[in-house]
Amino acid sequence: MKAIDIDGLSKNYGPRCVVNEVTFSVEAGSIFGFLGPNGSGKTTTIKMLCGLIRPTAGRASVNGFDVEKQSLQVRRSIGYMAQGFSLYGDLTVDENLEFYARAYGVNSHRAERKQRVIDIVGIQSYRGYLASALSGGWQRRLALACALLHDPAVVFLDEPTAGIDPVARRDLWDLLFQLTAQGKTFFVTTHYMDEAERCSSLAYIYNGDVLAKGSPAEICALPEVTPPGTVRYAVKTDDVMDAFRRVHGVKGLHEATIFGRDIHVVVDEQVSTSEVARSVGLDPSRVEKIEPSLEDAFVALTRARAA
Repeated sequence: MKAIDIDGLSKNYGPRCVVNEVTFSVEAGSIFGFLGPNGSGKTTTIKMLCGLIRPTAGRASVNGFDVEKQSLQVRRSIGYMAQGFSLYGDLTVDENLEFYARAYGVNSHRAERKQRVIDIVGIQSYRGYLASALSGGWQRRLALACALLHDPAVVFLDEPTAGIDPVARRDLWDLLFQLTAQGKTFFVTTHYMDEAERCSSLAYIYNGDVLAKGSPAEICALPEVTPPGTVRYAVKTDDVMDAFRRVHGVKGLHEATIFGRDIHVVVDEQVSTSEVARSVGLDPSRVEKIEPSLEDAFVALTRARAA
């Protein structure tokens, strides 16, 4: 079953095309990752899917409701968690939940529903705290609780873990997995590749065009990522900048990118690990063949489009 179905969705502002004939679908009960650089069209697409702005062309449905013709029903059936702190800092956790419950029209069993989302996100001990006094991780949990108050089938999360520590990030994703297992659908934007790899499926948008879509494995296997006749190596070094300078002298080099303490290179397939190691001044054991990561894939797709 499709929770979100998009066909040729476009948005123009005057002569400028911000979103260009985007087509993809999101299965119910899944986590869908929507990725792309800043200014690529992610937010505009989300606003169309939430029924906040009208598309210029194409169609889309969310929870079976047409985003243009049934925008009110769309907004009532979704949850939305904005990027950054979007709550009322001078209200307590409980007061924020009360405000959002009323805003969402949760009239019957409001107390039970509030307690339910408090239990889901585990914020019971902080009910009396001002939202502004919470840590970043707990603020994100509270924002998620507010988005879940009216029990929406689809929840849009705009960079839900931006600015919080790694432990809080992992805890929040564990919570998303639990909710997905209960049937919720999450539409997530993120710049963290480790989070993108946890998504059921992905779409990558660049300058308004979706360049790739599918599972993380399908995107990494695209021929544009590691073109035919080439091979991808990881160069492990203690001096990244010196190795990065030296690796550009390798014959048949197509691409070199720094990844932490490694350098990922794409070279002609006849270039051996020993040749790369010799050019960089390393032992051959420090160079090994690898499969592309999701970050490799998006770097390759972006560079190919920008060329």
